[in-house]
Amino acid sequence: MTATSELSPRVIRTPRAAGLAGIVFAGLFALVVVLIHSVVPSNPHDAGAWLTSSSSRREVQLALGLVPFCGIAFLWFMGAVRSRVGASEDRFFATVFLGSGLLFVAMLFVLAAVFGALVSLASVHGGRPPLDVWQLGRVTTFNLTTVFAMRMAAVFTIAASTIALRAGAHSRAVAVLGLVVGVVLLFAASSVPWLLMAFPAWVLIVSVNLLVLSMRQRD
Repeated sequence: MTATSELSPRVIRTPRAAGLAGIVFAGLFALVVVLIHSVVPSNPHDAGAWLTSSSSRREVQLALGLVPFCGIAFLWFMGAVRSRVGASEDRFFATVFLGSGLLFVAMLFVLAAVFGALVSLASVHGGRPPLDVWQLGRVTTFNLTTVFAMRMAAVFTIAASTIALRAGAHSRAVAVLGLVVGVVLLFAASSVPWLLMAFPAWVLIVSVNLLVLSMRQRD
């Protein structure tokens, strides 16, 4: 081996597991949404009768325990999307893409931490936490989810789809679908709670599409 070859930088390739990260995120995030919505009322002002049930509290705590893994998988998914776009990535949309994605993960962690603390407080008080503290925390987590986190998810979806549409990173139909999903989440996620499921569904479609395209290129 010559001195020149020893000093030349190695090309770092995207791990194949990065393509599966979106599928993992979609499955975990959908599971978290289903577990929480099956127990916790959608309206933050509804009575929290579920708090008196230890099994319901454990179910919610299980869902919140999956949130960190959702965030980790989503970061890998972001890396896989950027790797697919490559050098053709536009700086403006790349900034919006990264900023909205990181803000989404940060808000996801914050709302999970706050809601987890509320559930723990309810357990300490036998399912009857201080009313003022519970109402403040419940409305805070509701707003973090439907008003802020999902709007960041909507901006991320629109930015990623716009980049893919311009760079031809994946099929045009998937990119257009992402634009539609982003607009719907941006304006309707706060009024229809189950629309949250549209985001992991889009991530799943993009991940499968990226895996198919990468396998075709290898062949």
